[in-house]
Amino acid sequence: MLTVMEFFLKWYYKVKLIYFSLFTVCFLVATIVPFGSEAYFSSLLLSNKYNSLLLLFFASLGNILGSVFNWICGYYATYFMQKKWFPISQKKIDRAKLFFSKYGKWSLLLSWVPIIGDPITFVAGTLRYSILPFLLLVSIGKIGRYIIIYLLIINFQNILMLWL
Repeated sequence: MLTVMEFFLKWYYKVKLIYFSLFTVCFLVATIVPFGSEAYFSSLLLSNKYNSLLLLFFASLGNILGSVFNWICGYYATYFMQKKWFPISQKKIDRAKLFFSKYGKWSLLLSWVPIIGDPITFVAGTLRYSILPFLLLVSIGKIGRYIIIYLLIINFQNILMLWL
């Protein structure tokens, strides 16, 4: 029987850190790091070297957990929001609060949208929005985005194969 460490090491070498790196990129993108994960996800899909469903899983998981991190930061950061070094400007927070109050919980479906998604998840935390509905709505939006990219890439590959 394998020990936990032996299992982890075999898994670690088997996946060659690609899935972990995709998870990490998608996690960081869902926080305040200003870049996109779609190009990395797409390039890994197009390489046909990795299990596409595992890529979809790890991209979605990383992105969802990044939003949960934002929610936690918002939940506990009301004290820090007034500091100059705080990474999200008060203007973005106010805009996200207005958007969240106007559209309510349904605005969390747009958590994947660049520029507005991160502040929305942060504001949900500052407003103490319940974590379970938060997780459900954010997951629908984030997984939905990666499924659309996944389907576009798979269909693009099939069309390309017909031409070759």
